[in-house]
Amino acid sequence: MKNKKTDKRRVVVTGLGVVSSIGIGFEEFWKNLILGKSGISKIEAFDTSEYPIHMGGEVKNLVIDKFIDKRILSHFGRTSRFAVTAAKIAIQSANLNKNDLGLSSVLLGTTLGESSIIEEMNAILAKNDHQGIIVEKIPMYPSNNISLNVALEFKSKSYNFMFPTACAAGNYSIGYAYDLIAYENAQVVLAGGAEAFSRTAFTGFNRLYAMASEKCQPFDKNRKGMMLGEGAGVLVLESLEHAQKRSAKIYAEVLGYGLSCDAHHMTQPSEEGIAKCIEKAIKESGILKEDVDYISAHGTGTPQNDKAECAAFRKVFGEKAKTIPTSSIKSMLGHTMGAASAIEAVACCLSIRDNILPPTINFETADEDCDVDCVPNKSRRVKNVKIVLNNASAFGGNNACVIFKSFEL
Repeated sequence: MKNKKTDKRRVVVTGLGVVSSIGIGFEEFWKNLILGKSGISKIEAFDTSEYPIHMGGEVKNLVIDKFIDKRILSHFGRTSRFAVTAAKIAIQSANLNKNDLGLSSVLLGTTLGESSIIEEMNAILAKNDHQGIIVEKIPMYPSNNISLNVALEFKSKSYNFMFPTACAAGNYSIGYAYDLIAYENAQVVLAGGAEAFSRTAFTGFNRLYAMASEKCQPFDKNRKGMMLGEGAGVLVLESLEHAQKRSAKIYAEVLGYGLSCDAHHMTQPSEEGIAKCIEKAIKESGILKEDVDYISAHGTGTPQNDKAECAAFRKVFGEKAKTIPTSSIKSMLGHTMGAASAIEAVACCLSIRDNILPPTINFETADEDCDVDCVPNKSRRVKNVKIVLNNASAFGGNNACVIFKSFEL
């Protein structure tokens, strides 16, 4: 959708919202993140007794009626509840008024949408209890309802779109939001991703033998796999002019993004595809490779992903890849799939704000194939975090990278 306009507008982040297993709201989330707190616990969302894995990054402390009217809660699936809550927190932090919200767009990403709705129906049908189906729940299943519910909650009347690009979907939504503001006429966009625990995803990753039983250890030589997580992350993006006009607080600037769909393999990541994506983001952002101060890695903790991602970093940055701080917050949250890169984008903005790098916890043994500075086990305060690269990949070779910068006039 990009055109060749020369009057590209600057895009800034003015609001942050998070629902996660380590905190509701971006300040609580950030406090626990830099403390290295793990959100992994025994799963209660569904029965895991027949599975070999029983742990995950489940959201257990969300008092939902603080954020959503009880009268409409029954119309929202769990993923929509996360998305609306994160959006409400982001909007509050941005101090948007009703007129701004009415003109805003809503762009979100997910992997499986409201899969728990269809799973509930399947369980009923498996018992041959056709009368037990609650027909009112059927329209709640399509994933586009997630962004629709956010738009309806805030009476947003502009663009409304749902990206189904799985674990890179949050970055896809931020990239599209960037385009709408930089090249089109959008002034305010809510962008992010949301995902709730899914028995379908849990079963699939178990069958792929891609999950660790107790902890996620990105970049560790003895890493066993990912942990499944859930949550939502939403950012308020605005044109600089609009943000300045209303004297909004600016957390960071979005410089640009890169995408690649390498279609290398259904599940195995491609070093080449990831590298091309990062290089596109750097080129569009108009920065030098040497300018990157911190990388928020995809870092799932699976043997193949971490190896391929680190190889891609070496391909792009050369020897400097060993010295750029590169951490994975999935070590604390688990893999929140469609919400992952959106939540990580929030962490990137807060790293810029506070000049603190979140750690990769559970790191024990260095791996020659993952020779990056993973900020092991403890957060790191640094002099200046100016440019941050947020990297994400997904099954099927969907890669997305967004670059944030500290705001300067």
